[in-house]
Amino acid sequence: MSVNTDRYESAVARYFEAWNAGTPEALAKAVAAAWSVEGTYTDPLATVTGHTEIAGLIAGAHEQFPGFAFRPLGAVDGHHNTARFAWELVSEADGAAPVAGFDVITLDGDGRIRSVLGFLDRVPAGA
Repeated sequence: MSVNTDRYESAVARYFEAWNAGTPEALAKAVAAAWSVEGTYTDPLATVTGHTEIAGLIAGAHEQFPGFAFRPLGAVDGHHNTARFAWELVSEADGAAPVAGFDVITLDGDGRIRSVLGFLDRVPAGA
């Protein structure tokens, strides 16, 4: 495994730690570890900037889908300062995955996320 692959996989692991944080304190700490201070997140449903807004977006997803966790699907693929990966939102109770997509992240020089462009491939009606 190359150093660059490790860099991308580490960034994505921190990303999932943030999305799966269980308390507001853990969420704030995980977002700060994963994103640069002025980092952004954009998908078809939201555009946010900075740690506070990103943490708020993630907390909102947990409120909308209680008892669910984000899980990676497949390998992380990257080059230069950009990586892409697929994910799904899985019910911890029955394993159902009503939401899935893929994200493209851009990293800063320290390996923290500068931007996320999210794409939703599967979303339940009314979500």
